[in-house]
Amino acid sequence: MATKVRYRIAGLAAVALIALEGCSSSGQGSSGGTITLHALFMKQAGYSDQEVADMTTAFEAANPDIKVQTEFVAYEALHDKIVTDQVGGSGIYDTVLMDTIWPAEFAHAGIVQDLTSMLPSDFTTGVFQSAFAGGEYNGHFYGVPWLNDTEFLFYNKAMLAQAGFSNPPTTWAELMTQAQALKSKGIVQYPFVGQWAQSELGVCDWTTIAAGQSGGATFFDGSGNPTFNQGGPLAALQLMAQMKNEGLANPASLGYGSDDVRNVLIAGQAAFGLDWTYVYAAANDPSQSKVVGQIGITAAPGGGTNGGMSMAITRSSKHVDAALKYDLFLASQEQEEKYTDNALPEWKASFDKPDLAKGAPDLWAAAKVAFNTMVSRPMVPYYTSLSNALQVAIQKALTGEETPKAALDDVAAQVPNMANQ
Repeated sequence: MATKVRYRIAGLAAVALIALEGCSSSGQGSSGGTITLHALFMKQAGYSDQEVADMTTAFEAANPDIKVQTEFVAYEALHDKIVTDQVGGSGIYDTVLMDTIWPAEFAHAGIVQDLTSMLPSDFTTGVFQSAFAGGEYNGHFYGVPWLNDTEFLFYNKAMLAQAGFSNPPTTWAELMTQAQALKSKGIVQYPFVGQWAQSELGVCDWTTIAAGQSGGATFFDGSGNPTFNQGGPLAALQLMAQMKNEGLANPASLGYGSDDVRNVLIAGQAAFGLDWTYVYAAANDPSQSKVVGQIGITAAPGGGTNGGMSMAITRSSKHVDAALKYDLFLASQEQEEKYTDNALPEWKASFDKPDLAKGAPDLWAAAKVAFNTMVSRPMVPYYTSLSNALQVAIQKALTGEETPKAALDDVAAQVPNMANQ
């Protein structure tokens, strides 16, 4: 998952590549003794700081010649911190957490290593293919998949039963029908809550809803021309605007992020919401939730936005072999199966182990489907600029400042300039 960042890559590719010439890309820059790696992580969602610390301690115990210094920053600061660190070619970080929307940008700018030939075959065949989108660009892999996540459709089972529905919706049209019934019967004032603030999360909700429309979440054609102003993406924004205008979506959604959606759902103030894996645990925690046992989870109709992240190795790292060993350790099936409270394993075989799922069978069942139907946002080097423009367009459409078609047309017209930056 992601939020707004300023696009600072213009002109960086040439600077970074020149500055990085002569840097080690073969692995170790040490003449012996202990190697110290510097790793940069995100301080929110997915694996907790303590879980990462525990994984790192286990790695150091198994590899006494390697020490790892970890650092955590908020997601909002992660992108720019990576870029700033690597501009001169002598950054301090060996490995960094890379969001699924950054591989094209980082690869194009020469910030991260191409790991395609370094990934073990059992890793590439054992992990859900959707997890690799978090580090892939043009058929090459620039990160070790680590955090596999997607948007799920959360629903209030008690509210649906009160309205006469025995099952959650399997299409967005069916969700609209159920939402209208819930509202007309006075069961809940605003049946749906979205993370529609002017941020990357708004783009995520839009992408997820587009995946369930006719034509799906297709943003560009084979020649690189924008198509997000037609087909599924246009239908999705029109549906979002309809939900807001008809009072089916909470109007506060226009300022909401992920935690806000979670809070509304677990307060029993919405029947439906799109959000990430971690919400399921909160919904069933009596210290947080007013609706313990009432929140159900299912794969989003058509597929949820890919919110995965990977561990990338920077081009400036002088310890590539050690960094890769560390990243593969974090992403190993053994380690991921130890920490399933906030994130689920990216390993397909993990979903065939009943003991792992017994504490949250509904979540694991939904994830097994969702991890095979995830959809990606546009994988273009200028994604940050594109996303910022789309965030504005989505807000204009939802506030009624422009029609959904006009708002998306405006962004499509900007694409040639973005691509040439």
